[in-house]
Amino acid sequence: MIENVVEGIRWIPGRDKFLPDSHVYVIGEPESHDLSLVDCGLMEMGSYKIEALESGGIDLNHVHRFILTHTHMDHIGCLAELLAVIPHAEVWVHEAEGAFLERGDSRIVFGNKMFESMIRTQYAVDENSFTFKVHRKLTGGEILMLGGVEIEVIHLPGHSCGSIGLYNRANKLLMSGDTIYADGAIGRYDLYSADSGELKRSLEFLSKLDLDILLPCHNRIVRSGAKPMVENTVRQWSPILGD
Repeated sequence: MIENVVEGIRWIPGRDKFLPDSHVYVIGEPESHDLSLVDCGLMEMGSYKIEALESGGIDLNHVHRFILTHTHMDHIGCLAELLAVIPHAEVWVHEAEGAFLERGDSRIVFGNKMFESMIRTQYAVDENSFTFKVHRKLTGGEILMLGGVEIEVIHLPGHSCGSIGLYNRANKLLMSGDTIYADGAIGRYDLYSADSGELKRSLEFLSKLDLDILLPCHNRIVRSGAKPMVENTVRQWSPILGD
């Protein structure tokens, strides 16, 4: 299933299995033949994401890049599956986490030893499963023109060191990764490379953003009126997160 959110941005909902499976967002006007996929999802979800793209009339030859909001398992698990079908696509990720992927350091992917043990029990992963060439290392502050859609990259450390948000100013739309969700929830800050103080600062930055549409990577999306919800979430969490 694929749904339109606004012109040039579509949504493939995740399908949770043992662990949460991240949504995938498709950026780009169809006629541009220049499409970007934001995040991938869990292992064994690649075929579902490919089927959703093709059923939505998307030519896989027009998918030119994967942009990762961060590199936790539920966002990157099926990247290898997707690259096997779309081998020409580039991988873009924040520089802080791109360095981990290129040297095959999976500590951010797994988050902690408990998750690593659980994932290795459920899925077939080896030492090279999360080693990837990173074609572009983002820093935050970039203005990208992706298939006719202007996107601003925002570095949002806290949930992980290289978490980013993707902001479309024209529609007041934010793809927030796991930094903030709908209904008062925020991303975990007890995993490897996470930091509660940085997460607090990232959330406070988002509370000041001109925002109407919120597209997190899990649970429901908010198609309008997101700003007061974000502001209320930040007010609730800021005292808990500390400095």
